[in-house]
Order: sequence, then C-alpha cells, then structure tokens
Amino acid sequence: MTTLSINATYDGRPGPYLSPMIDPAIRLHLSKEPNIAPIVAAHTIPPRPDHGGDVYYGLLRSIAYQQLSGKAAGTIFGRFLQLFPDEYPHPERLLEMDDDTIRAAGMSRGKTAYIKNVAQYWLDHKLINADWEQWTDEEIIGMLTTIKGVGQWTVEMVLMFVLQRPDLLPLDDLIVKRNIIRLFNIDETLKGKKMNAEILRVTEPWRPYRSYASRFMWAIYNTEV
Repeated sequence: MTTLSINATYDGRPGPYLSPMIDPAIRLHLSKEPNIAPIVAAHTIPPRPDHGGDVYYGLLRSIAYQQLSGKAAGTIFGRFLQLFPDEYPHPERLLEMDDDTIRAAGMSRGKTAYIKNVAQYWLDHKLINADWEQWTDEEIIGMLTTIKGVGQWTVEMVLMFVLQRPDLLPLDDLIVKRNIIRLFNIDETLKGKKMNAEILRVTEPWRPYRSYASRFMWAIYNTEV
C-alpha cells in the first residue's frame, strides 16, 4: 500500500449554509477498507458551504471555478455577484446583463456564455425552486449536461457539495483518479475504460459513501474544489 500524507484545507469564507462534518458512521464504514483507512484515521474533513441546496447557484460557481485556482476564482465570482443588487444572479437579471459587464468582472467570454446558458435552461425548464430529490444522480447528470458548457464533472461537484449526494466517484477528476491509482497501486498502463473499470472495482468497498472518499483523495494534495 502506498503511504500518502494529507493536510486538507478550508478557505474559511463565511456563509449561512454549511454541510455537516462527516458522520462517524461514514468514517467507520470507509475505515473498513484498508487502503483508505490510514487517511481517514489521520484527518477530519471540515464542513464547507452547500449554498442551501441551490443547484443553480452551485452550477454558476462551478463554472466560474473551472481551470482556475480557488483564490483567483473566488475573487472573480465575488465580483460577478456584486453586479447584482442583492448579490444573487437571478436568471432573468443575468440574461438581461450585457456580456461586457460580466467580462469586466473577470469572467472569460466562454464562461459568460456558459452561465447565461444555465440561466436560460433554468427558465425554460422551470427549475427555480425545483425539488431535486425527485431525481437520481444519473438523471440529474443527464439533464444538466445537455447545457452547453456544463460537463459531467461540473454536475458531479454540484451533486456532491450542493445536494450532498453521498456516492459520487468523479472519474473525470484528475486528482481523485491519480490518487486512487497510487493508493491501490493500479497498473498505470491501463487506459480509458479499462482503467475506469479497475478504479470502480477497487473502490467498490467505499460504496455508498464514495463522495466522502473522494474528499479524502482531494485532501491529500490540498485541492480546493
């Protein structure tokens, strides 16, 4: 087994909604798998904002954070929110806003288009105040990835952190994937579907709490998502 040091971080930004600390029963379940057990024993994953279960807001935030460091993305997203009187990007107001105004806050041309795509989708499909519990993880991924600019990884982050779904394993996340490969000493010559199948096989004991296991994988290298 590969020994990995961990030192998770939390940005500490205030917010009215925080997801709870990991339940002791979940930690106990993960500890039964010997590869991750030392990591679970060595660290407590801190709470983080869940934005009150607001999937729309979570998607916009995830888009803003794509391909940027947490600090830079947080600054840009904060400036973006300040464009709105109540610092909330209501779909109607977002669609009415000039693209140049949004880009002046630091959003790229592509991200500006993507967040507007999300706003339009929300209005078209009447998703404001939707009850997301009526849909499975797979159904939500299938719905939201039809929005141009929203990929599976982005939706998985929203499922994990906004809706607090417990059993996501984001195979498109390079940090999670790399650390699982190291943790289980998986043959790195495996590629594509064969590699993913092997990752799913070795992490099967983590079910039904793979979202929490993934957070431990991020914690290894201080990765903020």
